[in-house]
Amino acid sequence: MPASLRRITPQDIIDARTFGRERAERRKALLPMKKLRRIEVGPVCTFYFETFETMLFQVQEMLLIEKGGDAQLADELTAYNPLIPQGSELVATIMFEIDDPRRRASILGRLGGVEERFFLQIGDARVMGKPEGDTDRTNEDGKASSVHFVRFALTAEQKKVFRDPGIQVLAGVDHEHYGHVAILSPASRRELAEDFA
Repeated sequence: MPASLRRITPQDIIDARTFGRERAERRKALLPMKKLRRIEVGPVCTFYFETFETMLFQVQEMLLIEKGGDAQLADELTAYNPLIPQGSELVATIMFEIDDPRRRASILGRLGGVEERFFLQIGDARVMGKPEGDTDRTNEDGKASSVHFVRFALTAEQKKVFRDPGIQVLAGVDHEHYGHVAILSPASRRELAEDFA
């Protein structure tokens, strides 16, 4: 199926009992790919670039844990299908991962509006992420959420440059209270380029 048409359908779902038996093996098989799709940007922010396979596993996990069956499936597909890249974009779940509750509240309390400040630098072009519009990620007190869903729409030329190993690609955050970038490795770039049509 072309990348531009990838969607999880009920036909992709295996029954919860089978998934439960195969869960550990399936998770292990995804680890090499997920490792390449995990980009640490500064000390507490991580970009997790999603794909059909990661979202399918997540849907199966939710069905196994919540045991909602067919009634739950439609809601899970509505939630997770929009996070599957469609050929001209990369889609990331971006998380601020801070274990200590006080430190987490302090950092997130200064990061209001950060959902508008995620970017990819592809050679000379900066591609700003577009946050999912399902909910506000900064509350009325200016505190940012610890989880963000962001898509980076690329032009045909930007996809071509992204694939060029001679040109640097960065993932970054340019918020006034959190300014960090990370260089994408050649292996991560090859993996992420699989999302392009």
